[in-house]
Amino acid sequence: MRRTPLIATASVVAAVGALLSTAATGSVAAPLPTSGAAAGASVPADLTLVQVRRSLLGSHSWYAQTYRGTPVLGGWYAVHSTGATASVEDGRRTVTGLASVAPGVTRSSAATAAKGHGNARSSRLVVVPGAAGASATLAWEVSTDQDKQVLVDARSGRVTKVIDERRLSSGSGKVFDPNPVVALQNESLKDGNNADTAVPAAAYKTVTLANLDGSGYLKGSWANVTNSRKGKNAAAFSSALSFAYTRSDTRFEQVNSYYAVDRVQTYIQSLGFADVNHESQDLSVNTTTQDNSWYTPSQDTITIGTGGVDDGEDQEVVWHEYGHAVQDDQVPGFGSGSDAGAIGEGFGDYLAGTMSQANSADTATTPWACVMDWDSTSYTSTTPHCIRRLDTTKTVANRTGEVHDDGEIWSHALWDVNKAFGRDKATRIILEAQFSYAPSTTWAAAAQKTVDTAAALYGATDAATVKAAFQARGIL
Repeated sequence: MRRTPLIATASVVAAVGALLSTAATGSVAAPLPTSGAAAGASVPADLTLVQVRRSLLGSHSWYAQTYRGTPVLGGWYAVHSTGATASVEDGRRTVTGLASVAPGVTRSSAATAAKGHGNARSSRLVVVPGAAGASATLAWEVSTDQDKQVLVDARSGRVTKVIDERRLSSGSGKVFDPNPVVALQNESLKDGNNADTAVPAAAYKTVTLANLDGSGYLKGSWANVTNSRKGKNAAAFSSALSFAYTRSDTRFEQVNSYYAVDRVQTYIQSLGFADVNHESQDLSVNTTTQDNSWYTPSQDTITIGTGGVDDGEDQEVVWHEYGHAVQDDQVPGFGSGSDAGAIGEGFGDYLAGTMSQANSADTATTPWACVMDWDSTSYTSTTPHCIRRLDTTKTVANRTGEVHDDGEIWSHALWDVNKAFGRDKATRIILEAQFSYAPSTTWAAAAQKTVDTAAALYGATDAATVKAAFQARGIL
């Protein structure tokens, strides 16, 4: 979620490491499960269960496709059990012309071939479906310590594809709630090279850091700062569980990031969800000097950068990145394709905006629709400072193909739903709908899922309001 992405990105199935690409989907009726998430539904034999998630309306079982026991890239299958039937989304890929799944290149040779993109963390054999009816191929999928997924042809040993897993964000947290610009209603604040004197003491807020595990580190039920325990950016530690730092101390951003993540997960649970990224989210804070932050699916980690304003000082940046983690947890590998990528960025911006609604006022100086206003002071000159907004005039006709720019179209539709229903009801609809999105969904398909979810939760009148929000942006 950055103003300018570093590199084109693609998603991977975090739970099984399978890359999900655009696949045709369809819906057919299946019997209601009688025992377990997918029992009773006719599930093909060439599948491996990835995960089961429970939502307000039912359960959602996700499978990865296999061929002769080997994972198929882009192949997926989902059973959504709600009401009296189970709907099926079939994203399996066609595999032809592959006589054998025995590799001609060893795993270690594949790791060596991928060395230019980092040291191998893990690797596995995969089937790569051919395009437009071409024969499938066999490849080693190598995950590296540079957050890259490298495909190495299992016959020739050549690197055939490199995917950057990072979901990027522009850069710039006692805590700032949500950030100094909003807290002080002061758009003239500047970073001052991370100096304490640049931000008045009134910007700080002493909060309760809930759900800590008592180890003395910022590790708890819903957030876990993974910084090393020695060195310049060492993990904050207090045997008394007292973490009172100011912004010139690198541990301040760790506290701010932990608080942000714990808060957003607690809010999600308050809406009735007990299975939306219901885990301790790993946070690597101030471990890159880039003016960027990102979520890495295969590592399930949010990385927070220090370029410009330290990103960890702006909770809205952390909330945006958590939005990617949420969608990846709800739908394995969500975000492949330009439509789904823009939905991911738009939802992240929406989540940042709606989280700020709880503890800040919607003012002319710092409107809710302006997101990440402290972080963006380092590279914007007009006020209010915003990385992006939730209320631009953009419609589908204004699409550029850049997912962050196009995300403003999707986020505006979500924001209109928020304004119509209030943050709790709107966010409940949005989160519930996302369980049923395809990994490479289109805008229209995702919008219709959201309308249908509003109808199931609240009825036809509210569904019509949601539909109107998407129609206003040209999505439906």
